Amino acid sequence: MAYVIGEPCVDVMDTACVEVCPVDCIHYEEGVDRKLFIDPDECIDCGACEPACPVSAIFAEEDVPEAQSAYKEVDAQWYKDKDAARRRVAELKPAA
Repeated sequence: MAYVIGEPCVDVMDTACVEVCPVDCIHYEEGVDRKLFIDPDECIDCGACEPACPVSAIFAEEDVPEAQSAYKEVDAQWYKDKDAARRRVAELKPAA
């Protein structure tokens, strides 16, 4: 299990979670990405990021709300194909 960053992070991108992550597994490209991404292979499931998020966008994988379940794949995809993950974020939540 890993943690997942869901839709509330899109276009907010508060980095409080990055600051508390003990293994630096939360990444993004400034000026390019619309949300932060947790690397499921690096995440140690410590949960430090979840309470640090001011918009309640971080969930344990099994607790991701059904309406946001697509974000489980998006986070993992970003570490394999950033452009595909960015397109998927745009599909899930079109820019205003």
